[in-house]
Amino acid sequence: MTTHSRGVSASIDPVKLDRLAEVAIKVGLQLQPGQDLVLTSSIAALPLTRRIVEHAYKAGAGLVTPIFNDDEMTLARYRFGADAGFDRAAGWLYEGMAKAFANNAARLAVRGEDPSLLSAQDPAKVARANKANSMAYQPALEKITGFDINWNIVAYPDLAWARQVFPSDADDVAVAKLADAIFAASRVDVEDPIGNWKAHNAALRGRTEWLNGHNFHALHFTGPGTDLTVGLADGHEWMGGASTAKNGITCNPNIPTEEVFTTPHARRVEGHVSSTKPLSYQGTLIDEISVRFEEGRIVEAKASKGEDVLKKVLDTDEGARRLGEVALVPHSSPISASGLLFFNTLFDENAACHIALGQCYSKCFVNGASLSQDEIAARGGNKSFIHIDWMIGSDKIDIDGVHKDGARVPVMRKGEWA
Repeated sequence: MTTHSRGVSASIDPVKLDRLAEVAIKVGLQLQPGQDLVLTSSIAALPLTRRIVEHAYKAGAGLVTPIFNDDEMTLARYRFGADAGFDRAAGWLYEGMAKAFANNAARLAVRGEDPSLLSAQDPAKVARANKANSMAYQPALEKITGFDINWNIVAYPDLAWARQVFPSDADDVAVAKLADAIFAASRVDVEDPIGNWKAHNAALRGRTEWLNGHNFHALHFTGPGTDLTVGLADGHEWMGGASTAKNGITCNPNIPTEEVFTTPHARRVEGHVSSTKPLSYQGTLIDEISVRFEEGRIVEAKASKGEDVLKKVLDTDEGARRLGEVALVPHSSPISASGLLFFNTLFDENAACHIALGQCYSKCFVNGASLSQDEIAARGGNKSFIHIDWMIGSDKIDIDGVHKDGARVPVMRKGEWA
């Protein structure tokens, strides 16, 4: 594949790539002068990561610290690593990241890895490595899910990922198509991306205000393979688009984003639900998930593909079988309208309503910043080493908001806002 200077594939528009880097810093993070930045990226995404670092320093960043991973190096561990090593993770690194976040460093992740990287590896080893990593990452993850700091995730069109999304195209065509899809979804294919994001954030804010005004007791999802009542946490608050972290900085954690989301009550979820898109989790594809909840806990789980990995994920800890997030996305969202399956949660979760297993976001409570962990738990917030989103929405799903007295209000009909 031919490349421009600075390692960018000729299939990727360098102007839009630069805009994405600028949006990551100015909209995604709203990085402040003098603020440090901890940046994680795959080596494949280097062309975007370099531009992000440039824009960070132009915005007055204090110190930018990049941390890289690489698909080939990850595979080398599974091929040649000692068995005992799969129960270990670099806790020292995550403790350092947590310390940086405690000192108000911002966090940015550039995603672009092969979604099925580990699909041919031993699922037991994958599960052990994932569990060790989730446990070690907890000190840093708590700063992110607690929204202590401004953070953001963006994506880069890596070749291995492009091959999975567009398997019948030549490499350069696949990369070009994925790049265009990322740029469109991230709203950088327009003349004024920053202005476009401003309008988009205002529209999402309108949705959250309507939902917060209703203060529903529960949401009831119905459709093929789904009859699910998700109780909402006491004092829950809906969020979407830009929101303000505890450090006072307003940021857009996910680029792209089309969702409004809140915290479910971990002990008040009943019924059954089926996934509407495959879940790409840590290099494993888990498809056709169906689960049944009793008193908030998954008591039965099946999948047509990746079931062994799913079941090991559910056994991570006590909170892994309970919900930490529920999110609403219209079926007509730009990402859904593209008709693409991205095999990447950052994108696929913005094509459909979804739920997340595991850790809740403490920010999704009224005055969440002032609540202790015990208070969050008492209100129904879930605690876990994991937070995994999977898609349950489609154009066949209806959602009702249920008030405490049982009165029902249509929220969505056939996947669109009612």
